[in-house]
Amino acid sequence: MKRTLVCSLFALILLANFSWVDAQVSTTPNYAKVFPQNQLNKITISISKADWDSIKIDMKEKFNTEFGKSSFPRMGPPNGERPNQKDFPPMSQDGKRPEVFPPQRGGDGEMMPPPMGTSDEPRYVACAVEFEGKKWTNIGFRLKGNSSLMSSWGAGVYKMPFRLDFDKYEKSDLYGFHELSMSPAFHDNTLIREKLASDIYRQAGIPTAQTAFYEVYLDYGDGVQYAGVYTMVEVIDDTMISTQFGNSTGNIYKPESTFQRFREKEFEKKNFKKEKKFQDVQSFVRALNDSSRLVSPAQWRSNLEKTFDMKHFIKWLAINTAMTNWDTYGAMAHNFYLYNAPNRGLVWIPWDNNEAISTNNKPNFPIPEGMPEPPKDFRMPNRGLALSLKDCPKQFVLIAYLAQDPTYYGSYLKEVETFRKNTWQATKLNKQVDGYVSLIKQAALREKAPYSHLTNEKSFEEGIQGLQKQILKRASEIDQFLTEKSKSK
Repeated sequence: MKRTLVCSLFALILLANFSWVDAQVSTTPNYAKVFPQNQLNKITISISKADWDSIKIDMKEKFNTEFGKSSFPRMGPPNGERPNQKDFPPMSQDGKRPEVFPPQRGGDGEMMPPPMGTSDEPRYVACAVEFEGKKWTNIGFRLKGNSSLMSSWGAGVYKMPFRLDFDKYEKSDLYGFHELSMSPAFHDNTLIREKLASDIYRQAGIPTAQTAFYEVYLDYGDGVQYAGVYTMVEVIDDTMISTQFGNSTGNIYKPESTFQRFREKEFEKKNFKKEKKFQDVQSFVRALNDSSRLVSPAQWRSNLEKTFDMKHFIKWLAINTAMTNWDTYGAMAHNFYLYNAPNRGLVWIPWDNNEAISTNNKPNFPIPEGMPEPPKDFRMPNRGLALSLKDCPKQFVLIAYLAQDPTYYGSYLKEVETFRKNTWQATKLNKQVDGYVSLIKQAALREKAPYSHLTNEKSFEEGIQGLQKQILKRASEIDQFLTEKSKSK
């Protein structure tokens, strides 16, 4: 009996002092632990060599490109062509070679296809997650993203966007969070735009996913490597809606639509997937495009607002346009969610903000050899809508119709003014930027290729300087716009 007791006590001591303790399933999301706002967390992701090899096979099938074998993966469906070849771009099915930079299409024209080489998501594999002295095993891991993933994959940069699913293989969670999205700050040398934009939205009254900075360590089967600073982003249909809306009883969609017409395939359901019910978004699209807009605008607005929280959308549009963000509705038909909130209708939720607060200059992506420079009037990428909204492509009907309606446009102008007065205060925002930099600077300067998108130490520092200048510049541009509008009344 005494010997059994001694053995039991010894076992307890071993468990108490063992480096990795298996995690327990939680129920309430612990935001202070997973999304701290005043510290840089650390997380390690480990994948077996066999699973990494299976990812490479899967990605080659999707992109027709091996890891690190293309500096500029081609947009659109893969067909074996490479952008740096002399015959770029490849001929279309009719035997003609398309324009590299086609003019922006308006009216009833369709959007360009998304940059992903395929509509299929990358496959999940099992991984181990180490965080705060605990270890989670058999967790789902998959790469994610469109152009960010394609570019990183083709260039052989291991710092790629990915998602963790703690329920993929067995029921688990990370302190109450079942899914988490990891953003590598692609196309953002500051490494902070994703978080800064999300925080600005919430400060201005727009519900947005929580974010936090992380040092990420990756092991793809050949040993742990430092992968630099990521921004962890709360997943909308996991915890964000239930936490910030107080319920999650309505449909949640992640659309890829301009709203010119309803197509079921353009409205991905994130919950209640077995229920093929789309009446809420169908009613919204029908009301938005109803001909009463031209003959009875008051009735049109009334019917539209029964399906969609237009007041909320106008506030989002004012904030998004004032900040500048080309990679969302108005330039691209993606990067937002819709939640059918009780007694509110469909509510707009922003997503994927790493391109926000851009300079509004001409495109600055790398131009492959043999590919002509884009024309000066080519607006995407890196060009947000003008504050006047006059340059909004016609196919983005939700914004185009709003800009044509004096009542809605007047509300938009008031929201721009409110945002400038209450939130876009350059000194305060740049102090906020300084706070982020103090958290991540040392970790950012430790980033090295091929686990970084930064080319050198100056890239980060110059990126921060450019961002802070842009914040000041944008404040001046907003003031000038509002002054001109005031004079024109």
